[in-house]
Amino acid sequence: MPPRSRARDGAAAVDSDSESESGAESGFDPGSGSDSRSGSGSAVVGRERTRQRVIEAAADLLAREGRDAVTTRAVAVAAGLQPPAIYRLFGDKDGLLEAVAEHGFATFLAAKRVDPDPQDLIEDLRVGWDLAVEFGLANPALYTLMYSEPTRVTSPAFKAGMEILMGRIRRLAAGGRLRVDEELAATLIHATARGAVLTWLSLPEERRNPALLTILRESMVAAVTNEEPAVQEAGPAGAARALRATLPEQTTLSGAEQHLLREWLDRLASDS
Repeated sequence: MPPRSRARDGAAAVDSDSESESGAESGFDPGSGSDSRSGSGSAVVGRERTRQRVIEAAADLLAREGRDAVTTRAVAVAAGLQPPAIYRLFGDKDGLLEAVAEHGFATFLAAKRVDPDPQDLIEDLRVGWDLAVEFGLANPALYTLMYSEPTRVTSPAFKAGMEILMGRIRRLAAGGRLRVDEELAATLIHATARGAVLTWLSLPEERRNPALLTILRESMVAAVTNEEPAVQEAGPAGAARALRATLPEQTTLSGAEQHLLREWLDRLASDS
């Protein structure tokens, strides 16, 4: 049998190291051929802890030294692992960065304060916007990573955060304070907060005027909300009465459609 090349010997050595680490992380014992995952599941917990340790090490490197410092080797050293472990846990560097971005969304989500029944709907909107901007300014490298790829809007934590925002918007709508439709409002709020953070970070420190953030926030508030409630009476009956009052002024609907809508509005308006 021909001797193996030195390159193949090196690859075999790496494979051997990888199998050893993989066994330690997954609970599989190459010697015994047994898999401890069939027991208490502690190996799965151990693997998840190792994964979280790597993510936190990468996030720390990102915060201290920037994105270029987040190499698989540097992260492995910081987490106390061999580099092959990073590939087993995350697939590649892009997979690791995706996990770090998700960690960022989850961290931001945990910091969100939710008042299900705020006294002042407009102030509640301001508070949420300020919180998003403050998170971005406090975590510039992480924030930039989180929003550098459009595909990250599929993140579960991002979606949960957007649901909180949509809750604020629905309360504004129910209170007659929403000037635009809900989807456009969400886009405007999100875009102005992200734009405020990225613009601020792009400026030299001597040009970072806090008035920029205040003006952007208040511009968003003016674009999204009404100064006074469009509907004075809360609830569907009040909204139906307000809409019924303006119905003759619109020309989008046909006569038959207006008649049907008026019937529906009459029924809602009388249900008080």
